[in-house]
Parts: sequence; C-alpha cells; structure tokens
Amino acid sequence: MLLAAAFALLAIIVMSGWLADSTQQYSRSVGRMTALRVAAGTLLSQLQDAEIGQRGYLLTEDRQYLRPYEAAIAAVDTTIDRLRDLADGDADELRIVDHLVGLAAAKREELAETIDLMKAGRPDESLAIVRTGRGMRLMDDARRSLADLITPADAQLDTQLRALTGQARISGWVANLGGLFILLVVGGAVWIAFSYTRDLMQAQRAIQALNDSLEQRVSERTMELQRANAEIQRFAYIVSHDLRAPLVNVMGFTSEFEAGLASVAADLVRRPANSDDATAAEARRAVTEDMPEAIGFIRASTTRMDRLINAILALSRQGSRMLTPEPVSMQALLENAVASFRHRAGELRCTIDIAGPLPSLVSDRLALEQVFGNLLDNAIKYLDPARTGRITIRGYPEADRLIFEVADNGRGIAAQDHERIFELFRRSGVQDRPGEGIGLAYVRTLVRRLYGEVTVDSVPGQGSVFRISLPDILPLPSEKSAHDA
Repeated sequence: MLLAAAFALLAIIVMSGWLADSTQQYSRSVGRMTALRVAAGTLLSQLQDAEIGQRGYLLTEDRQYLRPYEAAIAAVDTTIDRLRDLADGDADELRIVDHLVGLAAAKREELAETIDLMKAGRPDESLAIVRTGRGMRLMDDARRSLADLITPADAQLDTQLRALTGQARISGWVANLGGLFILLVVGGAVWIAFSYTRDLMQAQRAIQALNDSLEQRVSERTMELQRANAEIQRFAYIVSHDLRAPLVNVMGFTSEFEAGLASVAADLVRRPANSDDATAAEARRAVTEDMPEAIGFIRASTTRMDRLINAILALSRQGSRMLTPEPVSMQALLENAVASFRHRAGELRCTIDIAGPLPSLVSDRLALEQVFGNLLDNAIKYLDPARTGRITIRGYPEADRLIFEVADNGRGIAAQDHERIFELFRRSGVQDRPGEGIGLAYVRTLVRRLYGEVTVDSVPGQGSVFRISLPDILPLPSEKSAHDA
C-alpha cells in the first residue's frame, strides 16, 4: 500500500509538473497575444489621433490642434517596434507588421505634407491633398491590416483560453483523485498502524507475562544456586576439615618416626661396625640414608597438602563471609600494603611506586587488602633477576567504574596462559618459585564478590599489567546476591 501511495504521489507530481509547464507556456502565449492585440489597437488609435489633430488644424489654423498630432506621431515608432518584437518568430505577423510600417510612414508623410502647406500659407493646396482621399485610403488599409493582425490573435487567444480552462479542469481532477487516493492510503495506513499497535500490545502483554514468569523462574533458580553454592562451601569446609584430621595424624606420627629413627641411628653409631655383616650394613644404610630421605618426602608432601587444605578452607570461608561496604581511601590502603612489602622488595632490588592520587570508593576493606596483597606478592615473586624490578600501581575512573592497575617488568606471562593463571591450582611458566597456584584464583574470587572483574595483559620478557575494574559503590548484599550465585 505504501508502495502504491508512493507511485501515486509520483504520478501526481509528474502530472502537476506537466500541467504547470503547459500552463506556463499557455500563459506566455496568451500574454503575447494580448500584448500584440493591445499594441495593434494602440497603433490604430495613435494614427487616428494624428489624423484628428491634422483635420482640426486645417479647419481652424489653430496650432493647439497640433499637440495631439505631434504626440501621436512621436509614439508611433515605439508602438511599431513593440509590434515587431511581439511578432518575432511568426512570418505572417511579421509580414503584416512590415506592411503597417509602410502604411504608417505614408500616412505620416501625407499628414506632415498638408500641415506644412497650411503653415506656409497655402491652405488651398493642403485641402486639395485631403480631398484626394489618399489619407482615408491609407487609414482604411491600416485598419484592414490591423484587423488581419488582431483577428488571428483573438482566435488564438480564444483557443489558448479554452486550453487553459481544459488544463485547469484536468488539474482539478488530478488533485481530487490524488487527494482521494491519499486519503485512502492514509486511512489504510491508519488501519494498519492500529492493527499493528493492537498486535504489538498483545505481544507486549505476552512478553510481560513471560517476563513475570521468567523473573519468578530466575528467582527460584537463583535461590537454588545460592543453596547449591552454600552446600558446596560447606562440603569444601567439611572435606578440608576431615582431610586435616588424618593429615595431622600423619604429621604427628612422622615426627614420632623421626624421633624413633634418631634413637635407632644413635644406637647403631654406638655399636662397632662389622664389615662382614651384610644385614647390619643394610640396616645402617637404611637408618642413615633411605629412611631420612623417605621421611623428608613424607613431610614435604604433608606440608604441601596442609597448604592446599588451608587454601581450600580460606576460599570456603571467603565465600561465606559477609562483605561490609565502607568508604575506603585506596591511596592509604595501598600505601600500607606497599609498606609491608618494602623490605622484601628492597632485598630483591625492586621499587614499588604509587602513581597517585588514587580514587576512593565504597567497598569491603579486608577484601581489597587481600586482593592487592596477593597481586603485589605475585609481582615480587616473579621478578626478572636480569634487571632491576619496578612495580607501579595506578588508578583512574572509566565510565561508571574505577580501574586499578598493578604493572611490573617481571617475567611476563604467555598469551595462552592469561586466563589459565586464574584457575585453581594452575600456574604458568617455569615452576621455580614456591606456590600452589591459589593466589590468583583467590584474587578473582574476591574481585567477583566485589562486583568487579580482573584481567591481565602481559608479554613474556617484558612484564605484566593486572587490571581490576570495580564499582565506585559496592551494592548491598541483597542487591548482589544473584551475582554472587
């Protein structure tokens, strides 16, 4: 329908343009014909005025009658030039105008001759010229010529007027039909819009119903996730606690085993060595070499397991800890954090700078201390020994978030490990530093609880930039429960 309306409007525009152009052409033609007719009548009137002035002067010899004669004679040339301009392009009209020019010249000559004779005191000769009838024949001939010019002009003018009337009628029909069609299109468009609006409102009501049910389902699923999360945290705590009990026993018995082994070793030392007794030599080697090595492996393994269990317990406790938003000066917090690492960094020839001032925010102070403490510890741990270490802390607002960066010039991290390092018990690069792959996983857990994100940009051999994005105001726990789930 809109396409049909567009075509209809285009047709109306084209038709209106054609009618306007035709009307303009007809108007020019009518104007020319009218001007031609007026100029012809003016020429005839001027010749008559000149003749009337001549007759009055010849009869009365009063020079006052020469005024209309002189005025008419002076205007004849201008009128003839006007006729010639209006007839330009039409051979018949030009031929008539040329004939009129000759008649006007002859008539002016005849009038001028009679007036000159009267002025010279020869009235009889002047009247004799008048009695010849030559002037009357010139005027009659001029009237016929002007009639030959005016009659076709009147006919053409009548034709043009009829054409203009017809075009006006056509224009009216086009306008009426176009207006009717536009009304139909507008009515159809209104009907379509009404139908579309009605369908849209129905769809919106259906979407609203779906949204209501979806919100209910999301709320139910969120509660399920929260319960599942709580169960997972309790399970991690229980498992870690239950693992710690036998581990403590293993560690305790290992200590007792070491004490007993020391007694056995002391007894063997007091006994004389018998090179022929292979069993005694084997026992001595086991007591002095094999068993201490085995006990060392057991102790290292139990220590490592103890650290892992402690990390799992820390993550479990952190997930269940209630966050407490409060105003935090990040400048002061990070200055305190840097101060705690200053001695260790100095031993490793590393400088830690804060590119302040840092923006403040409302968040959980303890979580922030743990986040940046882990990042600084990680940056110091993986410094490149080939160059002087440099760690820089920056902070700035970005849109509706606050961005904090911890940049170092350490070893760097390979691109494929940028996400892997945030996984629990996963590490990157050469494993020549102590650690269990827990710190960055702990950082991401804390940052997400603070309604933020942590990412890393790093190039091996150049350094790393850990970037943390946080809200300037931490939402209340009720506002972020779904996010935590």
